[in-house]
This record gives sequence, structure tokens and C-alpha cells, in this order.
Amino acid sequence: MAGQLDDKVAVITGAASGMGRQTSLLFASEGAKIGVADLDQERGAETVQLVADAGGDATFVRTDSSSEADTEALAEAAVEQYGQIDVLVAAAGISHASYVSGEVDEVDPLIARAENMIVNAPIEHWEKVLNVNLTGVMLADRAVARRMIEADTGGAIVNIASGAAKVPIRGLADYCVSKAGVWMSTKVLALELSRNGIRVNAIAPGVIDTPMTASMTADEERRQQTIRRVPLGRLGEPSDIASTALFLATDASSYFSGQMLHPDGGMFTG
Repeated sequence: MAGQLDDKVAVITGAASGMGRQTSLLFASEGAKIGVADLDQERGAETVQLVADAGGDATFVRTDSSSEADTEALAEAAVEQYGQIDVLVAAAGISHASYVSGEVDEVDPLIARAENMIVNAPIEHWEKVLNVNLTGVMLADRAVARRMIEADTGGAIVNIASGAAKVPIRGLADYCVSKAGVWMSTKVLALELSRNGIRVNAIAPGVIDTPMTASMTADEERRQQTIRRVPLGRLGEPSDIASTALFLATDASSYFSGQMLHPDGGMFTG
């Protein structure tokens, strides 16, 4: 049976865990060759092995998404390995300055702490979050877009934003601003790349059960408090985001560009 991404090549940042890993596995099961990008070499290799175990084809490129040299090298490596890039999913991101990708986060992002308020937060924390979440997405987008333009075959770019792009959260100004920036840069890039046949869209996940949100579900009471905030009555799974990314990567969404979809269990309705 033909896959929805047969003969396609997808580059996925933040692919060593969580939503990025699940997206890699789903895309590979639909026939895509996967460029796995992440800072974490060990977990990135695990993703490649999981893809291989399922009969897919993936290669790992260690990538600091906030580095222009790394993102350019990532895009170039994908073209050298597979000949083209058809899809990018920019999923690399952090919830706060001290978060380490793929590790269980012990800091509950929804508990407003005085030291995280705009008037108190160290500027280096602000810069770290924006460098990874906003500049990192832009760098990956443009590195891949340059190869798509050169190949003149179109393509699809999917950026992972957040409901925080539209809803302010006390003590998370850096995160909210970075994700709002991803949303706006998605719209601008969609306009700029439209004549090249490249579609650019974003995903705004709700509370997804990943290492980044582990602090919100660390015990059963806290988990139930979190679930009660979700109208559909459950946490999201990485597969919910992966399937949304698949939709945006395929011809099923061929008339979508400059849009942001909200797989969030009904949390965002405004």
C-alpha cells in the first residue's frame, strides 16, 4: 500500500524525543526518508534506530537549531544524503532557559514564579529561549527553503508554535513571545515563499504528554488538575501532533498556507 509520503524527504528538528520523534516515526511509516536533527546525539541515534527497526530510512545530524552554521549544514547534509528536501518540521524548542531537550522537566511552567516575571528575569534567560524557539525555527526554515527554491519543486514547512502564541501566561513571557514570533514568522514566510510553491504552516499544541510537560503530571493530583483544564478531558499525545504535521505535509492540505492549527483538546477557542 502506498504511503502518503512515498519518495519524499523530511527534515525534522527536535527529533530525539517527544513530538519530533513521533513525527519522525509516523512520516517514515508513510514512506518518507527522514533527516533526524537534534542536539542530543544519543537520543537522536535512538530515533534513527526506531525508524530502521520499522523498516524506514533515517540519518542523524547533530544540530544546534540556534546556530546558523548547524542549520545550514543540516539542510546540506539532507540534500547530499537523499538528493532533496520536500518537508521540514521545525519541532526543536524549550519551555524555559534551563530546560534540556528530551529530559524530564521538573519545573512546572504554569506556576508563576517571581524570578521569572519580566521585571526580574535575567536577560540571558530571555535571549536563550528566543534563540532556540524563534531564531532557531527561522534558521531551519530558511536553510531548508533555500534548498527547496533551488530545486524548484515546492515543498511544505511546518513550524511548532503553541497556544501561548496567542494566550499570555504569567512568568512565561520569553516562551509566549518566542511562540508568537513563530506564528508571525510563519505567516510572513508563507507570503514570501508562495510563488515558489512552498507552503508554510504552524501547529499550536495544547498540553501534550511529553518530557517537557512532565512536571504538570508528576503526581496523580497534579495530572488530574491539568486534565480538568482540557475540554476534551485528556492530555494530548505526541501522535496527535504528528498526525497534524502529516496533514500539513501532504497534498491533503494543498490549499493551506500561513495557517496555524490547534490540536489542543479544545483549550483554545478564541
